[in-house]
Order: sequence, then structure tokens, then C-alpha cells
Amino acid sequence: MTTALPPPPPSHPVLRLRLAPRADLPRPIDGAWWPRSYDLLAELPRLLAGLPREWGHVTSVTVNAATWSAAPGRILVSNQVVRLRRNPAESAPQTVVLLAPGQGRWDLLVVPPDTSEQAAEPLMAAAAGIPEGE
Repeated sequence: MTTALPPPPPSHPVLRLRLAPRADLPRPIDGAWWPRSYDLLAELPRLLAGLPREWGHVTSVTVNAATWSAAPGRILVSNQVVRLRRNPAESAPQTVVLLAPGQGRWDLLVVPPDTSEQAAEPLMAAAAGIPEGE
């Protein structure tokens, strides 16, 4: 008797990111990111690697200091220095702010890692401006 083994888990988990379509008008939120943990050093490189190329090189990231684990002021991601800024206000929104010189600023809603898929999907769709049911 032969037992089929389940396929191995992917070496790089799928990035859980939804972005709003490009628009001429600025939006308060440009999409949503659902990280797997609050370990910024582990999660941020995956996020930055999954962003659209037209966003350019993100050089600065601002997060809510009360939410994310401690991290240095700069990290190296794909041989590029990224400055990490922490918003110290406890009332800071649960967002991550990405800045790319000459390209723009993007604000992404952060869905807490422990959120169930059933609860996370509508949050991500709403942040990306996708009507319910699509």
C-alpha cells in the first residue's frame, strides 16, 4: 500500500495583498496587506518584493510603533536600503505608508495577522475598492 504525501508547503508564502486600481484621483487607502505576523523584518521584504514595478523603489516605510515588533531604523531589502519609521501614537491608524521618491506615496490598510480568512477578505476587498461579491 502506498500513501500519498501532501505537497510540501511553498518556500515563500503567498503575499496577501490587494491593491486598488490606478486612478487619477488620490485615495485615502491604496489597498490592503494581510501579513502573517507582526515581525517587520520578516514581513516587509515580502511586501516590497510583491509591489508593482511601476511603484519604483520604496525607500521609506512608516508603521504603527504600538503594533509592530521592534526593528532597526534601516534594513537592506534586495540590496536597497529602506528607512523604517515608527509612528509612536497609539491612536495611529493600522496602516503601512510606503514612499518612493519621484513615484509617490501609498497607504495600505494592515489586516491583523490573526484575522480569519472569512473576516479578512471583505476588509481587503473594501480597501482595494472592490465592490462586494466580486
